[in-house]
Amino acid sequence: MTLKILPVIMSGGSGTRLWPMSTPEKPKQFHALGTENTMIQETALRLSGDNFLKPMVICGKSHRPVALDQLTEAGRSPQAIIVEPMARNTAAVAAVAALAALETDPDALVLMAPADHVITRPLAFRQVVLASAEVAKERIVTFGIRPLGPETGYGYIQRGDALGDNIFAVRRFLEKPNLETARTYLEDGSYDWNAGIFLFSPQVMIEELRTYAPEVLSASEAAFAKAHRHAETIELESEAFSLCPSISIDYAVMENTEKAAVAPCHIGWADVGGFSELWRLGAKDENGNHSTGPKILIDAENCLIRAEGPPVAIIGLRDTMVISTPAGVLVAPLSLAQEVKKAAEAAKNLPPQA
Repeated sequence: MTLKILPVIMSGGSGTRLWPMSTPEKPKQFHALGTENTMIQETALRLSGDNFLKPMVICGKSHRPVALDQLTEAGRSPQAIIVEPMARNTAAVAAVAALAALETDPDALVLMAPADHVITRPLAFRQVVLASAEVAKERIVTFGIRPLGPETGYGYIQRGDALGDNIFAVRRFLEKPNLETARTYLEDGSYDWNAGIFLFSPQVMIEELRTYAPEVLSASEAAFAKAHRHAETIELESEAFSLCPSISIDYAVMENTEKAAVAPCHIGWADVGGFSELWRLGAKDENGNHSTGPKILIDAENCLIRAEGPPVAIIGLRDTMVISTPAGVLVAPLSLAQEVKKAAEAAKNLPPQA
């Protein structure tokens, strides 16, 4: 039997640390960030090939039109867009993905992937996915990224016993560590970054949700059964879905199940969670500046400039981000990239512009 994989693209992120480029109306997955296409387009394109079915997307109602337009433009029009009436975290997404897969093709494995990750080696990624498929028929496989340094911004997975070639049982999941702990993980060599990408049989996922997160499963089943359907859109029923606990698949299932597995890989992965990461990934001029759009750079070093409108001029700045979009202007040191979400929250309280 030919291996079939159903890509399910999770497109629920808000990208507040990339404001004002990423907004509630058009969050980061719908922008090109260090990539030729938008991030959701890149995700759909890498999840394609002989073994891959047409993708599904799970997103909020306001993002349905842009998701459909962007994937159609990329030649990967989705077979379904599942609309969440409200965000309920990734355990609910996994439940709905499994239910939709059973309806679409019960023999297919589900590959559940975020819409906003960068993977610069898509062929290597597809190869590790296909190599993990046999184990994924019985277990929930997550993909661990071999650490490039003592990173404190990611969760970690410790490998256990080998289950096959380059695939292991999971010994434990760990929260984002401090720097000293991250260094011990790196020196140990058995820890990988948790990329939040999962490959599983829908039957196995449903069994594990029934065991460890029954309220998530029952609410998702009710919302899916009562969903309003039109063309490619499946809109989950609001009242039933509102009863679903908001919990991640890591907390709900992966940290409890005995069926977790991890496949370590080198796939050029990055989670563009803030502007410092965007600067790190981007092509730079001879002075270390990464810029897009009309700009004037005078005595500038190691700066990030994104101009979506009039020219942006910077003079005598170092290690600074200047982001100019129709939604707003941000100027701050790159070292404070993680604080941008405070500006995004404050922007929600500004009076509407005339």
